[in-house]
Amino acid sequence: MITTKPTIWAEVNAHGDIVIPHEVAARFGLTPGARVRLEDDTNHVRLHRPVTQLLKVYVEPTIYCNLDCRTCIRHVWNEKLGSMSAETYARILANVKALEPRPRIFLGGLGEPLFHKDIADWIAQAKAIGATVELITNGTLLTEEKACALIASGLDNLWISVDGATPDSYADVRLGAQLPQVLANVQRLRRLRKGSHFAKPEIDVAFVAMKRNIHELPEVLKLARSLDARQFKVSNVLPYTEELRDEILYAQEFRDLTYMPARRIPRLSLPKIGFSDQTSPPLFEALHSGYNVSLAGNNLGGANDVCDFIESGSISIGWDGSVAPCLPLLHTHTHFFKNWQHEVKQHVLGNINDCNLIDLWLEPEYVQYRERVHSFAFAPCTACGGCELLDANEEDCLGNAFPSCGCCLWAQGLIQCP
Repeated sequence: MITTKPTIWAEVNAHGDIVIPHEVAARFGLTPGARVRLEDDTNHVRLHRPVTQLLKVYVEPTIYCNLDCRTCIRHVWNEKLGSMSAETYARILANVKALEPRPRIFLGGLGEPLFHKDIADWIAQAKAIGATVELITNGTLLTEEKACALIASGLDNLWISVDGATPDSYADVRLGAQLPQVLANVQRLRRLRKGSHFAKPEIDVAFVAMKRNIHELPEVLKLARSLDARQFKVSNVLPYTEELRDEILYAQEFRDLTYMPARRIPRLSLPKIGFSDQTSPPLFEALHSGYNVSLAGNNLGGANDVCDFIESGSISIGWDGSVAPCLPLLHTHTHFFKNWQHEVKQHVLGNINDCNLIDLWLEPEYVQYRERVHSFAFAPCTACGGCELLDANEEDCLGNAFPSCGCCLWAQGLIQCP
């Protein structure tokens, strides 16, 4: 059956104000007094969610892991390892239960969630209070027993990390893992789900792209289809090490960037067009022409200076209860940025064991910070040649104090988290 997306209409009242339907306003947090940012384009106005709406909570059950992946942050940090306590998780759920609508809970972070012994029970507890729950895993610990427990828990989305299409290429990245076993584990979970057009948990696939594996992307897409994946998300690699620095696929993107107001960048509008041996080379050149490119009316450069963590109304909670604005600020770490080694220092807003989540979320200084990130009023580090301020995220040349986000690769659409 073919379904169409319903048309939503707003009205302009006698005072010239736009009146948005109540159910839409409620869904997007448009409560009386809320401040919203508007972006205007040729034929439309884009309305962003107010920064006061909390919609997603990233929860890190553990930072222990059973693998030693080539891409892992553990190669460049020396932090204490640990797993979240039942008391800390209970505090999180109590805070989430007090919010309406319920924020989505994403179980992930820098460890393997299935390594936590209580993970299935925790999902069931979150579902019992009306939350939507997602979890990301490397799939190696997805035994039949755990698959049955995840299905019984009511888990909504299960993200599987797959960074190669052959056993050798997969093991080259996911050191200590075997692709056939991971695929067999996921297929078994798929069979164990109750038959339905909308079987739960939905299976999704995440892929980290590097020079060593980008050629396998088409085959990984085929693997995802065989797993009945409903979403497929590609991210570039974050180069924690010298080795990964040589693996990045976006060095050209830095060279192509020039710092100028968006209105000064010439526009190129492309129609829908078939990719073939004849069209691919000129289209590839057009995409790298320095124009602001739109394809069938959709702006391909729209991810620049946009923080998806802020746009999605999210916050992150570490295994010890530390609350941070986003996953990158949850732990201190270093990575390479152009010719610099950039230190991202942890930014803790408070601890869930001592504070209420909504109080931290609505703290005036933190609301102002999110508004600043919303408009991305930071130095244009990704378009700049670089300076000594790139050593850390403590300040930038425009006077922004810690945490400054001009070097954030997530905000340039280069790194993506589910």
